[in-house]
Amino acid sequence: MKKYTLLSLVLALFVGLLAGCGNDTNENNAGGTGGNKGDGETKTVKIFNFKVEIAEALDKLKAEYEKENPNVKIQIESLGGGGDYGAGLKAKVASGDIPDIFNNGGFAERDTWLEYLEDMSDQPWVKDTLDVAKEPMTKDGKLYGMPMNLEGYGFVYNKDLFEKAGITDLPKTLTSLTAAAEKLKAAGITPFANGYQEWWILGIHNLNVAFAHQENPDEFIKGLNDGSAKMQGNAKFKEWAKLLDLTVKYSNKNPLTTDYNTQVTTFASGQAAMMQQGNWTQVQIDQINPELNLGVLPMPINDDAAENDKLLVGVPNNWVVHKNSPVKEEAKDFLNWMVSSETGKKYIVEQFKFIPAMKSIEVKDPKVLGDLATAVSQYSADGKTLSWNWFKYPEGATNEFGATIQGYIAGKRNLDEMLGDFDKTWQNLKK
Repeated sequence: MKKYTLLSLVLALFVGLLAGCGNDTNENNAGGTGGNKGDGETKTVKIFNFKVEIAEALDKLKAEYEKENPNVKIQIESLGGGGDYGAGLKAKVASGDIPDIFNNGGFAERDTWLEYLEDMSDQPWVKDTLDVAKEPMTKDGKLYGMPMNLEGYGFVYNKDLFEKAGITDLPKTLTSLTAAAEKLKAAGITPFANGYQEWWILGIHNLNVAFAHQENPDEFIKGLNDGSAKMQGNAKFKEWAKLLDLTVKYSNKNPLTTDYNTQVTTFASGQAAMMQQGNWTQVQIDQINPELNLGVLPMPINDDAAENDKLLVGVPNNWVVHKNSPVKEEAKDFLNWMVSSETGKKYIVEQFKFIPAMKSIEVKDPKVLGDLATAVSQYSADGKTLSWNWFKYPEGATNEFGATIQGYIAGKRNLDEMLGDFDKTWQNLKK
């Protein structure tokens, strides 16, 4: 991520600086009321949603849209969390049941699916989108997806449990994080709730820490592709492994058989003080215990506080439209309504609890988003961010990386073997 760009843009968002959506040149855009009302054939728009965290709220939002547009039905299927969205999408395409709207992470994933993607450069919301949020889906000057939001992750922590354990200085180095874990353990509190049954928690978010700490992540990835760089022997990957070891040492029981929902439930119910997750978990946590006093800590890999006092911030995913869909105009109308209508904006902030990617979606009170998004936004405003890189990996690499790390945690391979396996995976899957 271009952290200084993100700093200025997100800071502008949170001080309530507004930019208009521009002139509504598409007759169906604002409010989604254009040509959809009145008599005529009812059309169904199928959405395949990756964000399971917003599934319930998204169902409510589509009901609002259908009230305003009685000739359009929105059919939503959600798959994520413990499910493999990528495999599910491929299965739908193979069967000929291609969704009208689906999700794409951008960069390498954008290129993989490019033949299916509608060019949305002419859509009304484009000029309202934060520049940094356009990057993952932009290719050759064309924009192929609408960013969902901005997100950040690190170690979500329970402030009250930290206080109970006597932790007064928040850990920002590997040594201080170890000391905090020892204090929590001594107080009878499980330091980490780890959902390491999930390949994506390890192969996407956890391993990204090692990539993000490279001097230049994009150049490092370029080196992996041309053979001039390796993960085996890389200093930052060795440091990252120490952090991974720390979370396992102070983990909940059986982390390799703990799934995502169990991880979040364990943390939200006060059975652990920290978990590796991001602000997307706020909705689930609130459903279990809305009174929790939360924050987000960095994921330190060494004892350089300046290097480590950062959260990992990026665009989690994008809404894309199948370019050959018979209802692609209705699909684009719905997406535009979601970010331009007052109803859609309200849902994005208050129900989805998203940090908006659109300049015109005002967050009057950042607390509405919850403690986690507030922390992420503050780190972003302060320019203390690290990049998201997994969408730049070869297709299928994150799954393989996750399985390899699980093998390491289970004691089936040592550190050097794990890093060597990472390199083999990259070379086997790169195009």
